[in-house]
Amino acid sequence: MSIVISGTGLYTPPHKISNDELVGAFNQYVTEFNQQNAQAIEAGELEALKPSSSEFITKASGIENRYVMTKEGILDTKKMMPLTPQRNNDEVSIQAEMAIGAAKQALEAANKKPEDIDLIIVACSYTQRAYPAIAIEVQQQLGCGGWAFDMLVACSSATFGIMNASNALEGGTAKSVLVISPEIASPQINYRDRDSHFIFGDVATAVVVEKEETATSEHAFRILAKKPMTSFSNNIRSNFGHLARHTPEEAFEGDKLFVQQGRKVFKEVLPMVSKLIDEQMSLAGIEKNDLKRLFLHQANINMNTFIAKKVLGRDPIGNDAPIILNEFANTASAGSIIAFHRFHDDMVKGDKGIICSFGAGYSAGCLIIEHI
Repeated sequence: MSIVISGTGLYTPPHKISNDELVGAFNQYVTEFNQQNAQAIEAGELEALKPSSSEFITKASGIENRYVMTKEGILDTKKMMPLTPQRNNDEVSIQAEMAIGAAKQALEAANKKPEDIDLIIVACSYTQRAYPAIAIEVQQQLGCGGWAFDMLVACSSATFGIMNASNALEGGTAKSVLVISPEIASPQINYRDRDSHFIFGDVATAVVVEKEETATSEHAFRILAKKPMTSFSNNIRSNFGHLARHTPEEAFEGDKLFVQQGRKVFKEVLPMVSKLIDEQMSLAGIEKNDLKRLFLHQANINMNTFIAKKVLGRDPIGNDAPIILNEFANTASAGSIIAFHRFHDDMVKGDKGIICSFGAGYSAGCLIIEHI
């Protein structure tokens, strides 16, 4: 049985924040902090904060801009967090709203109607609540039947979701699947941390996964090989969760937001991902010259360039390994799917590519695909 990705969708939030805006607010906070704590800093009791710059961010990450669902509060040095209004339980949740926007595009691209879908998987790094599942809310709002569930595997959620969709199709528990990644990461950013305040943006992606025999879209891609992998690490972590309320004195500590040890991540993840891709290519009988395009996780331009060069055996050129993080920043699991959504229209029958994710866990997922 052949399984295909037959449609993709992208929901882009309404607000943009440039590096210059973000740096302006951060540096203002640094100035205020250093002034307010001048005596302690002078006495060596406290370390002075260092300012940032747009040039530093772009060089370190390749990021120039990001989209967010809520901009209010992020650039306010007294708040430095998105002040997202609470919605009534009878209203569509903010994460479901994002998911629905991407899902409708994916359905249209795949020539599918909501009633054709009998499984929805919301696969992302964070969900705004534990239950009812965001996926079940989306299922109700779209008018789909069948069943739905949420799954969280950090930045590998989208690829793991596609693999779970493929398994459901192969196992006969679904006929047509929507995998949606509504990544609303901005509330998990510590905007007072120089090393990470610029990393993430909000976005939602969606893909339709179905059997090849039912696919009718112009751009359907057969899944030739798939493999997930995980290996435990504390080097990317967030301790946010419902248990935090039981230690109220620590509920708002920095570890409840995104934290990482970037150098360790770079050193440990890249060999793991390169090996995973090599093994999958060998399993599928694919040579580097057979690859038309690499759709890589969009965390850091230096990581992407390293992996692309390792896989291709040369420096990537043109759209060999498209970069979208300059516009969207790191969008967690949605990044590789944005790249695929934006850069697959020129591919033709027989063209092969790789969709690859990697991130916290550690987790990594690799899909080898071919245009049918």
